[in-house]
Amino acid sequence: MAGGGFASQGETKDYGGKITMFVLMTCMVAATGGLIFGYDLGISGGVTSMDVFLKSFFPSVYRKMHDSSGKENQYCKFDSQLLTSFTSSLYIAALVASFFASATTRIFGRKVSMIVGGFVFLVGSILNGAAMNVAMLIFGRILLGVGVGYANQSVPVYLSEMAPAKLRGALNIGFQLAITIGILIANLVNFGTNKIKGGYGWRVSLALAAVPAIMMTVGALFLPDTPNSLIERGHQEKAKVMLQKIRGSEEVEDELQDLVDASNAAKKVQHPWKNIMEPRYRPQLVMSIMIPFFQQLTGINVIMFYAPVLFKTIGFGDDASLMSAVITGLVNMFATFVSIGTVDRLGRRVLFLEGGIQMLICQILVGVMLGLKFGVTGVGSMSKSDSFLVLVLICAYVAAFAWSWGPLGWLVPSEIFPLEIRSAGQAITVSVNMFFTFIIAQIFLTMLCHMKFGLFFFFGGFVFIMTVFIFFFLPETKNVPIEEMNNVWKKHWFWGKYIPDDAIIGHHHSSKGKVSDF
Repeated sequence: MAGGGFASQGETKDYGGKITMFVLMTCMVAATGGLIFGYDLGISGGVTSMDVFLKSFFPSVYRKMHDSSGKENQYCKFDSQLLTSFTSSLYIAALVASFFASATTRIFGRKVSMIVGGFVFLVGSILNGAAMNVAMLIFGRILLGVGVGYANQSVPVYLSEMAPAKLRGALNIGFQLAITIGILIANLVNFGTNKIKGGYGWRVSLALAAVPAIMMTVGALFLPDTPNSLIERGHQEKAKVMLQKIRGSEEVEDELQDLVDASNAAKKVQHPWKNIMEPRYRPQLVMSIMIPFFQQLTGINVIMFYAPVLFKTIGFGDDASLMSAVITGLVNMFATFVSIGTVDRLGRRVLFLEGGIQMLICQILVGVMLGLKFGVTGVGSMSKSDSFLVLVLICAYVAAFAWSWGPLGWLVPSEIFPLEIRSAGQAITVSVNMFFTFIIAQIFLTMLCHMKFGLFFFFGGFVFIMTVFIFFFLPETKNVPIEEMNNVWKKHWFWGKYIPDDAIIGHHHSSKGKVSDF
């Protein structure tokens, strides 16, 4: 492998290069793709708990909310399929869009994908802000979904390719950080617009999604293409210049050669979709399905989408429920910094395992408390101190998610695919993620109505399973250059048998004529 300084134990190699201001700036601009997703996640839950909005578009829910007969079950107030399609239509659109985005990302580059995503999202936010009926609302949401599908497809790949290996975790989590900032801003916006007299506050909330969309579209126009993408499209000289600029060093021959080799190998692959099914890609395929599947079944979206609805159900008033959503949004954002600071030092596994255990404990406790207070009937109330305790437990749960499954659910899949299946792999990750986000958004309120406090035990069970899964099946991927991931799988007790010997780095000669004796 290029760069003859490869030790015989097969440890990862360092291409050198500095952390340049240029890389930090491009990664910050690219990560704003996360803002549109986060803003959207946060805004819909708050808007759907606003009376004016419900009265205009979902009158049946509004009537249930204000039923003073005392017979209305606390758990079932919001159970309306039409209301949940408002939230979930976005995810089904994102799912479909991620497959088109996969082709766009490969043929035209990561940058074009971001521009398309930002623009479509912008149109969707304008439609939503001006919506006159449910159809217009849902059509706007579908366009937002297309934007999100494009952003989630291109941004994590872009970040992984721009970042030097030793900083890849931290820079990639910039995307997740932008999502949490988006959620927090959305919660603050809802808190403010809910106070607007005249009942058009929800319009302001939905239309403001145009701001992050403009930031992303305009930002993406000025972004450079990644060296990987330039090589993939045959611009080798440009790629070299770009690599020198990113690494802040003239000495990029080794890394460039590796990228070219990887790209040539990838070009021989005619059908990334057929290939990803081959046994040699089994570990990557399993991870690209299981990690986003489990990420959604942590139950986090339930908290994030419906935080205001959930807190209202537990008995917090209007302002209090939007305020609690702001608090969980803050916790979410600050805990993501923990991940940025530790992911490249402690590694991915430690964070996954610790986060899983902490989430499990919180979920069981919240379930027990709701069970004791509301029982199965869902009629009952909570004292101030109990409500506060539930809020604290939910915050501890959100924090654990924000430094484990939140960022790592996007980071790990984006860094494990070899180039020849990368666009297909990322499309699978995004679509599995969106599919389960859609399912959970669609059925959560019905589940809450039927399973009541048991819902927390339901998600807790999945958190237990996924923690065990990570423990046994995910090897550590910190500081490993993307081109050398196969070495990690080969050493794994379970996956090793799927990786053929010729997939190990060291089977082709380097520019210095050395072969690593792996």
